[in-house]
Amino acid sequence: MKKIDNVTQKFIKKDLPDIRPGDRVKVYQKIKEKDKERTQAFEGTVIARKHGKGIGATITVRKVVDGIGVERIFPLHLPTLKKIEIIRRSKVRRAKLYFLRNVSGKKAKLKRKKRKREARFDDEGSKGEEMQIPEQQPVPSQASQEPVSENKPEEITEEKSRQVPE
Repeated sequence: MKKIDNVTQKFIKKDLPDIRPGDRVKVYQKIKEKDKERTQAFEGTVIARKHGKGIGATITVRKVVDGIGVERIFPLHLPTLKKIEIIRRSKVRRAKLYFLRNVSGKKAKLKRKKRKREARFDDEGSKGEEMQIPEQQPVPSQASQEPVSENKPEEITEEKSRQVPE
């Protein structure tokens, strides 16, 4: 097995995204037609991922074109694959989404996955330290002092605008 792993190691792609079932992906593949070479995109939902992370890893991508379901199986480490874009993640509870073959319309719609909130860091990049809050000045009590007036223009509220001058 070590000899096989040594040979296949140089063909394994390192820059693949984390693709899961339920993801909406766009797969770009180089296609050679006679003398010309072009890139073709296939956009659909990943319904299965098989064979782990090894050289034989594959994804099955499904899309519906004019009411007809089209599925393609892409080997992940295929040399003609240019890139794989993850467009959207969906919340799924199964590893294989073969049930999508038999449903259509609203039943085939997958729920969007909510993004987790990122942890906030301060300028030094350390997490978990307490942030210093600037000291607030004490508010004078109404009984002991007159209210402090600042030179700010008076805000017009709905109640003031409704009052009719006498």
